[in-house]
Amino acid sequence: MSPPAFPASDDESVNSEAFRAVDRMREAMTGRATSGVSPNSLALALFDWSIHLASAPGKRMELVDKAGRKAVRLLTWLAASAAQRETPPCIEPLPGDYRFRAEAWRKQPFAFWAQAFLLNQQWWHNVTREVPGMAPHHEEVISFAARQWLDVFSPSNNPFTNPEILEKTFQSGGANFLQGFRNWFEDVGRLATGQPPIGAEAFLPGRDVAMTPGRVVYRNHLIELIQYAPATETVLAEPVLIVPAWIMKYYILDLSPQNSLVRYLVSKGHTVFCISWRNPTAQDRDLTMDDYRRMGVMAALDAVRAILPDRKIHATGYCLGGTLLAIAAAAMARAGDDRLASMTLLAAQTDFTEPGELALFIDHSQMHFLDSMMWNRGYLSAEQMAGAFQLLRTNDLIWSRLVHDYLMGERTPMIDLMAWNADSTRMPYRMHAEYLQRLYLDNELAAGRFLVEGRPAALQNIRVPLFVVGTERDHVAPWRSVYKIHLLADTDVTFVLTSGGHNAGIVSEPGRAGRRFRVATRRKDGTCFDAEEWALMADRKEGSWWEEWLPWLAGHSSPEPVPPPPMGAADKGYAPDADAPGTYIFQR
Repeated sequence: MSPPAFPASDDESVNSEAFRAVDRMREAMTGRATSGVSPNSLALALFDWSIHLASAPGKRMELVDKAGRKAVRLLTWLAASAAQRETPPCIEPLPGDYRFRAEAWRKQPFAFWAQAFLLNQQWWHNVTREVPGMAPHHEEVISFAARQWLDVFSPSNNPFTNPEILEKTFQSGGANFLQGFRNWFEDVGRLATGQPPIGAEAFLPGRDVAMTPGRVVYRNHLIELIQYAPATETVLAEPVLIVPAWIMKYYILDLSPQNSLVRYLVSKGHTVFCISWRNPTAQDRDLTMDDYRRMGVMAALDAVRAILPDRKIHATGYCLGGTLLAIAAAAMARAGDDRLASMTLLAAQTDFTEPGELALFIDHSQMHFLDSMMWNRGYLSAEQMAGAFQLLRTNDLIWSRLVHDYLMGERTPMIDLMAWNADSTRMPYRMHAEYLQRLYLDNELAAGRFLVEGRPAALQNIRVPLFVVGTERDHVAPWRSVYKIHLLADTDVTFVLTSGGHNAGIVSEPGRAGRRFRVATRRKDGTCFDAEEWALMADRKEGSWWEEWLPWLAGHSSPEPVPPPPMGAADKGYAPDADAPGTYIFQR
């Protein structure tokens, strides 16, 4: 007979919570020093790698063999280049690595240093990969950490081994270092005082960016809904509702007039509404994902439907906003809510089994660490999120800036997209914890286990046509992950793969040089191919994917244009208020 179980007393529960609070505070303080990266997560990966490598003599023998071969390869190339200056390099940088593209790197001894570094980088890739018995996630973490450490010692980052820096120093008499120090001092000062980067003041919302005319027609604690003024005599009957990500300010889709997606839609005869999210504070710590669905997507749909009765809506979601929109649409389909005419997802994931390099920062140890940091503040700060994104692209976002701004003494010209990227927001504690746990770790949405009001939100219930965009160089929502919507949706899916990254691939206005995309439609009863097969079969086109989306929207709209609708609906509680871009955009 088992002993009786005695419930914990209230005093014991309080004490247990107090002990847990001590751990949370310790982790929160540690997080300030590590930019939100869990040391325990890194230690677990290091231990997994080292113990399996130590017990794999065959792998170690292979690494010794590879080291010898690379040394012979380097020395053979060096001898050949001494006899023939035009000898091609023995190893080329990886795609997207532009550190050694200048012609000066072809001259000795700089060429030797660059080639030795690249071969060493390749060898360390072998060291951290395919270690027998190692967990795949730990393999990714160790390989990533090794790349970060190697980049510190890249000859491109050393003023004595970088020919471009040496040439600049010779030409300026060392003035580049003086100017670089001034640049560094200015950046440190701005960071310490919470000011935006130098040049960002030239892109003020409402004056230089986010300039499309409109009015705020609805506001609650979480969103402002902007209705944009018509620019044509007639419009398509069905409006477009844009749900942006709340990790950044909404105006990524309404930047400068020449690259504003909102302005482009309005100019082509669409009635456009867009959500502008509140920048949460510690008082908003208990906002949940369902609050974002109810007070965000559903409240906006209610407002649009009240302003335009009996008209269906083309719902469009970007990044996290697209994931939330997919959840809302699945719940609507389950409830028989047929207000949507179509759904467009821009760089938005619905299956998180392959979420890309962001998954490096999301495991159970890291999740507990982030949870403690958010518990302490009530939110995840913009600085902590920015640190993770910068680590994913250190060559582009950290080292190239160090070389260009501080060693060369030059300034990278500020552009609207860079200024927007610096205008970030916070993430409420409870919502972000739910998002990471339920989507990234447990993948509840793809598995059909994500509950909305106690019932599963199954994407298979969505029947409206889908237009889905992935970007080739997306480090936030890899296109192969975005493509998995084909495996989840039981409806027509038009998938577009466009050039560019997570932001620049979406902000891809017509007329921009070098733009291209691939597109194909899978009908509801059609065959589903894997991502690589799709990439080979899809139609290849030059130009902007915006020009592909426009006829698709028209094809799923009423054939007859209608007069532009009034601004808001005062008699229904949706009276026009502040001019676009509203007030939430200015919250700090």
